[in-house]
Amino acid sequence: MIDMLKKMAIQKLVTKMGANSLSAAATSEAASEGAGALMEKIQAAVSGGNLDQVKDLFSSAGASTEENGIFQEAQNKMASILQNKGMNAEEAQAEAGSAMPDLINTLKAKFESQDEADSAFDIGAIASLLGGGGGGLGGMLGKVKDLL
Repeated sequence: MIDMLKKMAIQKLVTKMGANSLSAAATSEAASEGAGALMEKIQAAVSGGNLDQVKDLFSSAGASTEENGIFQEAQNKMASILQNKGMNAEEAQAEAGSAMPDLINTLKAKFESQDEADSAFDIGAIASLLGGGGGGLGGMLGKVKDLL
């Protein structure tokens, strides 16, 4: 599940950030690192018991995306990654400010979708990969998609 999310995130970020001041290779590296940072933030939230933050990130019913702590940390990390690849600070902030909301909205649409093709997008699967298993955290998160 995490690998599937990361792959989708990389593809979306590469597409969204394609036209910037970085080379294609640097943009691809930044997208991969940014997607990895987002997955780390989600995993940390799940393992830290911050289920509401994860649920809110992938739900239209909660607080706005921009207010979500996972989103804010991931966006800041994306700006930092872009700067480390050679982009100036102002452009990096603007690029992260454009790319990350678009990425989250794409993932959110997958988690909220009732389409059978999107059935693999289950928040409970994230928890089970982190050791939540058949009950406890995994079982609790399995119910989260039903609330979305």
